[in-house]
Amino acid sequence: MRRGIGVGVVLLLALGLYPTMLFGQDQRRPRVQLGQNYPNPFNPTTTIPFLLPPELFESGKAVVTIRIYNALQQLVAVPKALDHPTAGDALVENLEYTTPGDYEAYWDGTDKNGRKVASGVYYMRLEVNGERAPPRKMVVAK
Repeated sequence: MRRGIGVGVVLLLALGLYPTMLFGQDQRRPRVQLGQNYPNPFNPTTTIPFLLPPELFESGKAVVTIRIYNALQQLVAVPKALDHPTAGDALVENLEYTTPGDYEAYWDGTDKNGRKVASGVYYMRLEVNGERAPPRKMVVAK
C-alpha cells in the first residue's frame, strides 16, 4: 500500500501536478516570456531574449520593463534594448513596443551607477503591461 502511494506521488511530481494541488498555482503558460540569457555564465556582457506574443497587443502596444536584481532582491540595473524599432538602445524601462515578435536586450555587467558588479548570481525579471514572467537566473563570472 505504501509503495502505491509513493509511486502516485512520484507520478504527480513528474507531471507537475503536485505543486498545483498543494498551492493552487495556475499551471497555464505565462503570456509574458523571458528567455535565458546567453552566454551564461558571462563576463562582461550578456544578451537577454524575450518574446512579445500578439495577445499582448490588444491595447495596441506593449509596455516592457526588464530589471536585474541581486540575491538580496535589490535592484542592480536595467538592461538596454537591442535594436528597438524606435528607441534604438534605450533602457528597457517602460519601453513601448508596437509589434509582436522576438526581441533582445543586453546588459554590460554594470550597476545603476556604472560600476562593474561582483561575480555571483543575479536575477532578471520581465514585466509587460503589468504582467510578470517568472524570473530567470544568470551568473556573472570573473
